[in-house]
Amino acid sequence: MNSSATSGLYSDVLDFAHTTPSWFQTLAELWTEAGLLLFGALFVMVWWQARPSGSRAVAVAVLAPLATAFAYVCSELSKSVIQEDRPCRTVTGSVSLIPCPPVGDWSFPSNHATIAGAAAIALVVARPVLAYLTVPMALLMAFSRVFVGVHYPHDVAVGLVVGGVVAPLFILLAARPLQRVVETMRSSNSGAVLWLAGRGPGEAEPVVARGRHSAGRN
Repeated sequence: MNSSATSGLYSDVLDFAHTTPSWFQTLAELWTEAGLLLFGALFVMVWWQARPSGSRAVAVAVLAPLATAFAYVCSELSKSVIQEDRPCRTVTGSVSLIPCPPVGDWSFPSNHATIAGAAAIALVVARPVLAYLTVPMALLMAFSRVFVGVHYPHDVAVGLVVGGVVAPLFILLAARPLQRVVETMRSSNSGAVLWLAGRGPGEAEPVVARGRHSAGRN
C-alpha cells in the first residue's frame, strides 16, 4: 500500500515525540497498552451495573467486548491481505520510541486503534454517558501509536473507523438473540447462571413487599 500520503505527518509527529520529556514518552508507551486494560475494566463495570436492569441492557453489556473482539478479527484479516510494512522500517530516518514490530506484523489498519474505536463505541451503546470518557480514550490511544512510531496516521484513522462501525453493527445484529438467552438464563434455578445474567429489575421486589407487610402490621 502507498503510504506516502501520511509519511510526512508521521515524521512530524515522531520528531515532536523525540522532543518531549522522557517521562512523557514513557507515559505514551504505557498508555498504548494500559488503555486496553482500562477498556477491559469498563466492560466488567458496565456488565455488573446492567445486571439489575432489563434483559436487553445485559445483552448489550455482554456483547460490547464480543463486538470489540470481532472488530479486532476484521482488522487482523485486513492486515494479512493488505500487508503494509511499519513506518519505523520504511520511513527514512525514523527511530521509534519502542521496538519496531517484526516483519510480518503489518501496519494497516492499526489493531490497537481498531480495538480502541470498537470498545469506545460499544461502551457508548451500552452506557451513552461513557462517551465523555471512552471517545477521548480511543483517540489518545490511536494517537499514541503514531507518537511512539509504530503506525502511520492513516493506519490509526482507518482503525478507529473500522472499530467504530463494526462494533455497533455487531451489537445491533446480535442484541435480540442474546436478549432471549438472558431471559432464559433468568428463569434458571442455578445460582451461578442467575449471577451471570442478573435477576433483572424485579430482584429487590420481594424485600420491598416484606417491608411493607411488616409496616402494615405495626
